[in-house]
Formats: sequence, C-alpha cells, structure tokens
Amino acid sequence: MDWNASTGWWLAAGVLVVAELATGTFYLLMLALGAAAGALAAHAGLQLTGQIGTAAVVGASAVVLWHLRRSRRPAAEPAATNPDVNLDVGGTVQVPAWGDDGSARIPYRGSHWEVRHVGPGHPVPGLHVIRAVEGNRLLLERAPH
Repeated sequence: MDWNASTGWWLAAGVLVVAELATGTFYLLMLALGAAAGALAAHAGLQLTGQIGTAAVVGASAVVLWHLRRSRRPAAEPAATNPDVNLDVGGTVQVPAWGDDGSARIPYRGSHWEVRHVGPGHPVPGLHVIRAVEGNRLLLERAPH
C-alpha cells in the first residue's frame, strides 16, 4: 500500500471529525475542513509547505468565521423563561387567593403547584400568565385585562 501526503491529510480530517463527534466541539469540524483543504492541495501537487499553509489558512479562517458568526447571534433566553423549551411559559392559570408572602398553591395540569407572584404591584386573585418555571414552582404575573 502506497501512502502519499493526501492520505495523511484525509486521515487527519477523519480523526478530527471523529473527535468532534465524541466531544461535541464544533470547532473541530472547522479544523477538519482545513485538513480536507490540505488533502486537496496534495492532490493538486503542492509541496508539503503549500499543503500545510493551505490547511492552516482554511482551518483558521473557518474557525474565525464561525466564532464571529456565533458572537453576533443574540444570547439564548434561559430555559426557565423560554417558551420554546418550556411549554408552560405563556400559559394562563387562575389563582383564587394569595398568601401574605406572595405565594399560593393552585391546581394546574392535574397536580397542585406552588406559585409565586413576580409581576408589578401586589398579587390579586384572578387570571395570571406563567412567566417562568423554577423547578416545581410557577412564577406568575397578572394577565393583561
């Protein structure tokens, strides 16, 4: 079996992909792109220094571009208040009475839940919107009229 430079680059790309799958570090895929570019440079007949330079430029550029793309994205909302993660957020519940400490116990989805008022003003009985879920406690705000 004849091993040439491109075989080494393809093996390096494969190892980087496997390492990414094992660790979940997406940046390793960007480095694998660099290794693939090095393999293509070897297929094109570039000398070893050209292959290394191509792999370094493509891999580093991919890492920098991915980092810039991620840093410009807005931060994800915390899971406790994100309706995409927690389907209870945004739902409405009826609170018949509040305790002196701003908490109550209400029936919701077939069980009794501890609730706490987090909206402005003093808690009053009536319809409330779930704003967040902390463990087994619902954080409520008075529903708009």
